[in-house]
Amino acid sequence: MKALVLNAPNDFGVKEVPDPQPGPLEVLCRVERIGICGTDVHMVQGHYDHWPAYYPFIPGHEWSGQVIELGSGADEFGWAVGDRVAGSSHAGCMHCPKCIEGRYNLCLNYGHSQVHSHYGHTVQGAYADYVVHSIRSVFKLPDAMSYDLGAVTDPASIGLHCAHRGGVETGQTVAVVGAGPVGILAADAAKALGASSVIVAGRGARLAVVDHFGFEAFDTSSPDGLDRFRELAPHGADVVLDAAGTPETIALSLSMLGRGGRCAAVGIPIEDVSISLAPLVLDELELVGSRAVAGEMQATLDFIADGRIRAGEIITHRYPLDDFGKALEVTDRRIDGAMKVLIDNSLD
Repeated sequence: MKALVLNAPNDFGVKEVPDPQPGPLEVLCRVERIGICGTDVHMVQGHYDHWPAYYPFIPGHEWSGQVIELGSGADEFGWAVGDRVAGSSHAGCMHCPKCIEGRYNLCLNYGHSQVHSHYGHTVQGAYADYVVHSIRSVFKLPDAMSYDLGAVTDPASIGLHCAHRGGVETGQTVAVVGAGPVGILAADAAKALGASSVIVAGRGARLAVVDHFGFEAFDTSSPDGLDRFRELAPHGADVVLDAAGTPETIALSLSMLGRGGRCAAVGIPIEDVSISLAPLVLDELELVGSRAVAGEMQATLDFIADGRIRAGEIITHRYPLDDFGKALEVTDRRIDGAMKVLIDNSLD
């Protein structure tokens, strides 16, 4: 098959590699669409010490496709050749205490390839013609749902998990810092969970995206941006979802919380962050992490299907796999207003 192979930081190319084969309780899928995640950009550029787990490596974890072959036992769980699916990246061991709690994104056997897979990070991913996944990490698409929407279900589910980690409840004021794909999808998720007011902090061209989605906005690059936020939320936000993950945005997110508020951070910083503990203590603030998903994929498919999460509206560009270098540049530099860039295997 044809696949994108990462040999070292910033050293990648599309080449022929052996077709993968499904093992027990796995499915082999033909990949139709793959979304470029910000994590992929950092991985290709060598910003992580822990991802990818080895070289050469095939990245990619936001994908949709069709089952073309079943590993042994997969049929006993209702899977069939021809099923249209969306992929998710974590397949926990399902035996450790965290997996038993339902928090398989925190699997205690993370990195042990015999029992755990983090597709596109520690085991081979989906920038390819075909991919193998555990049946725990694929979800059937509704009949009317397109492969495009299937490919953005994973980032949408990350937004929903972040909203869950923030504890979003009906009637709350929620602020989202970062107007990229996950930030916008997290804002929609917060609204779907009942937030009465959603405010999105962004800058530059992405403020137009916030306006398109109908959320209140403030400009983080403006000297009076926080004044605008205080007009919208005089007592601060009940929940802040940080989808940017920089030292500046973590500090900003905490400053936007009202007393007793909670910040859930889903953006992964690539440098150390310093925070002031005094407000955390005196205002009883909470700062929690939000990693990937822990059971939100099916709910996300439902929210996308009924329009409460408008995942399709963040798709701006598509390229064939052979043009991955251009697609990566467009994503990284936000060329022509890029939000979610898809690799579309039907274009090959």
